[in-house]
Amino acid sequence: MNPSLTDTPALSRRGLLKFSLGASALLSTVGLGASLSGCSPSLPAKGLAALRDSDLPFLRAVIPVMLEGAVTVEQRTAAADATLESLDTGLAHLSPPMLKLTRQLFDVLTLGITRGPLTGVWGSWETASADDIRQFLDRWENSSLDLLRQGHSSLLQMVMMAWYSRVEAWTHCGYPGPPTV
Repeated sequence: MNPSLTDTPALSRRGLLKFSLGASALLSTVGLGASLSGCSPSLPAKGLAALRDSDLPFLRAVIPVMLEGAVTVEQRTAAADATLESLDTGLAHLSPPMLKLTRQLFDVLTLGITRGPLTGVWGSWETASADDIRQFLDRWENSSLDLLRQGHSSLLQMVMMAWYSRVEAWTHCGYPGPPTV
């Protein structure tokens, strides 16, 4: 049985400072390493406005799992592609600091050195099963680390906003669409 967050001892100020310093060092190291190695170019992938080539395998693996229950199995591939397109459009309209944070999240999720320990997915995202992805999402959603819970929340909100901003998603949730003026 997993302890609830209220059953865990409170984090002291010193513990919080140590954790914050460690998390900052980890993210800085990952970001610096990715930029120096050329693994994480800031240029968008061909035909996209904000998403990079390195982001696409992760998103193509995760989006269909996140859309389970919102679309039929037959529609899932088309819905995932449409969601990816909407997500790219939405990210292209973010402020530069917010886009940088989003790219840092994607870097942590796509770099092998951080992907395995933080997500439990030790291989590439292309070979991860739907169960592996569900376990990763559950792990982050229920993590004792606020940073991982925030990452899960951000990812969930981005994908759901991208999907439900599309006309084809409206009938499933009973939304008739905006009124005509």
